Amino acid sequence: MTQTVTRAAVKEPLFLKPSILPGFGLSLGITVTALSLIVLLPLAALVIRASEIGLPGLLQVLQTPRTIAALKLSFGTSFLAACTNAVFGLIVAWVLVRYRFPGRKLLDAAVDLPFAMPTAVAGIALAAIYAPNGWIGSLFADYGIKIAYTPLGIYIALVFIGLPFIVRTVQPVLEDLEAELEDAAALLGASRLRTVFSVVLPPVMPALLTGFLLAFARAIGEYGSVIFIAGNVPSLSEIAPLLIVIRLEQFDYVGAAVVAMIMLAVSFVLILVINYLNGVTRRRLGDV
Repeated sequence: MTQTVTRAAVKEPLFLKPSILPGFGLSLGITVTALSLIVLLPLAALVIRASEIGLPGLLQVLQTPRTIAALKLSFGTSFLAACTNAVFGLIVAWVLVRYRFPGRKLLDAAVDLPFAMPTAVAGIALAAIYAPNGWIGSLFADYGIKIAYTPLGIYIALVFIGLPFIVRTVQPVLEDLEAELEDAAALLGASRLRTVFSVVLPPVMPALLTGFLLAFARAIGEYGSVIFIAGNVPSLSEIAPLLIVIRLEQFDYVGAAVVAMIMLAVSFVLILVINYLNGVTRRRLGDV
């Protein structure tokens, strides 16, 4: 018996499926070209410049105590700030979505201030407030606690600039989450804590991880709002972006490229890990 295989019987790969809109080839070409010029070529130039000193030279720069201290400070404070923003950003988003109160729209608009405010202005404002003679810094100075010009000041600055990423990523998901699900869980006898972890957090978790990633990535590369409150003491309160600038001012372009490449490599690995966890979370929730 002769079997005829029709086109409908053969499942075509997704990339061979014709699009409703024309111009896929042109759009793909523009996309690849723009991505190459804006992202890939600068990163490739950075890697090539850093590789000029070879692996022994790269390891020598990496093993410098000043470089190690700056990288630890940048990644450590960025991670702690992103974790803090993940908690308080979720709370802020929850309040803005679930409650109606006077001044709510003003509070909602104030969340975006770190986006619109120049980083230098933010750094000067934070330094003025948390300095030993500032409004808040003077209160802690009486107890011998110094905030500004220490790693603690860096942490506060990174929390300030990273909070909007969490709020604006989680807020739309909470708006789409039906409040009736929480009422149903309460009627079925679930406690408030169990309702939060079983009803609210699962659908919000992918967006929360995405916001965490954005806040963490922004904090790693933050410069303007940090240098005014950091104190910039080598091996104590000197962040990695500042170390890159210092090496550039010393005409050590290769050394600056090495530090930048190390930050790029670590950031890329962390992004892959977080994206993997985000994908696992989405699959478990059935959002594929």
